[in-house]
Amino acid sequence: MATIQSPYVKQHEKKVQTGEKKRRGLIRRLTLYAVFAVVLSIASASALISQAAVLEEKTAEKKNLQEKLDKLENKEVLLEEEIVKLNDDDYIAKIARKDYFLSNKGEVIFNLPKKEEDSD
Repeated sequence: MATIQSPYVKQHEKKVQTGEKKRRGLIRRLTLYAVFAVVLSIASASALISQAAVLEEKTAEKKNLQEKLDKLENKEVLLEEEIVKLNDDDYIAKIARKDYFLSNKGEVIFNLPKKEEDSD
């Protein structure tokens, strides 16, 4: 098959080839951008997931520490009450009698066993 070799045909073929080159360049650029977008999306998702895991861990740790803090605050209140009571001479005398079996002059201390309930 013979082709016509006119300047118009050559110009048209050159135009078609230029269009194909532009199209291939466009496809390559779009492919590169798509790959870059996928990699960036995967990296972002990975960072988001790891941050969510760290946040969950920190939330659980905060909850545990808050529980410990509440217990320690309750213990502090009890100890402060104990300090106030220990400044009272009557309370100290009561503890001395109860725990150390100390007595005033003329007192006799009887240690009675605690009653156990019958579970018949």
